Amino acid sequence: MISIKEAISKKEVEAYIKFPFTLYKDNEYWVPPIIADELETFDKNKNPAFENAEAQFYIAYKGDTIVGRIAAIINWSEVQDQDKKKVRFGWFDAIDDIEVTKALLEKVYELGRKNNLEYVEGPMGFSNLDKVGVLTEGFEEIGTMITWYNFPYYAEHFKKLGYQVEKEYVENKFPFKNVKLELFDKAQEIIKKRYQLKPLNFKSTKDVMPYVDKMFDLFNSSYSSLSSFVAISDTQKEYFKKKYISFINPEYIKFVEDKNANLVAFAIVMPSFSKALQKANGKLFPFGFLHLLNARKNSKDVAFYLIGVHPDYQNKGVHAIIFKEYHTTFTEKGIQNCIRTPELADNTAIQLLWKNFDPKIICKRKTFRKEI
Repeated sequence: MISIKEAISKKEVEAYIKFPFTLYKDNEYWVPPIIADELETFDKNKNPAFENAEAQFYIAYKGDTIVGRIAAIINWSEVQDQDKKKVRFGWFDAIDDIEVTKALLEKVYELGRKNNLEYVEGPMGFSNLDKVGVLTEGFEEIGTMITWYNFPYYAEHFKKLGYQVEKEYVENKFPFKNVKLELFDKAQEIIKKRYQLKPLNFKSTKDVMPYVDKMFDLFNSSYSSLSSFVAISDTQKEYFKKKYISFINPEYIKFVEDKNANLVAFAIVMPSFSKALQKANGKLFPFGFLHLLNARKNSKDVAFYLIGVHPDYQNKGVHAIIFKEYHTTFTEKGIQNCIRTPELADNTAIQLLWKNFDPKIICKRKTFRKEI
């Protein structure tokens, strides 16, 4: 007998967060989140996503044993501003029992129907900066801190329950030695002169902070044409600034500005924290933060998290300036591998940026949709 209970109290939300730690125990590819971070993400008083979204968190039980979890989410900006009658689901995990999956998804349908929505899509989070997609290829690749890992049967459950693929994302990897400076060095010099652009590099987080609001504005404008994009609000900018920017190596943040000090391109790269997060196993203390600090300083793998170019400068080779700056930084750091986090498979513009580096697809993930 499967029973579903909404996680409301802190104790219940902690149980919701900790379920994957049991499900993926001893799995060498799953990367656990930091439990304190997850608690903050689900806290309606702390996460500004709840200004424009609502969510309910459900746990599935067989007897007293937790066997699954799901978040039912409505992003009201998406529903009202884009007229997408969609209810989302995210943070989904379950044992290999399709009845558990079905029972959890019924709670998502309830929220959707109650608000006159027409279809469900997931897995996805509150916004475009959250994790997205169920893994469909690459089960023997270690996850990243910004992706969900799952077993192969997840996608099979969705298909059997009548879901159709809505979007596909790909993740790529290439060795840094594939990046040949001569491919873009001369081009970036020409582009800098032609458009009167200059790169900005940083040595301290304090120096980065004055540019962060501009970066998020540029993120909003450069990604606005992509499907399911929801702009980041001013409150969310402040939240992400405090939560993430100080966590990222300042030398891994690159900006390009024009002669009037307008930001025209940006990129954020992070050292790979995957192994460190596995060692931390959800806890910063007593030793988890030391593993993360060590990875921040010494990891030889990096993940490209975000890259954006102003619409007026797209297809003009501005990315060559960013690649030149990263080439210098990565050479100094002895970086060995570059990982590209999920990108929409139909975003051909972003795919073309990397073609000269001979990237290999290591993971694919999808979101699934069903009318309700």
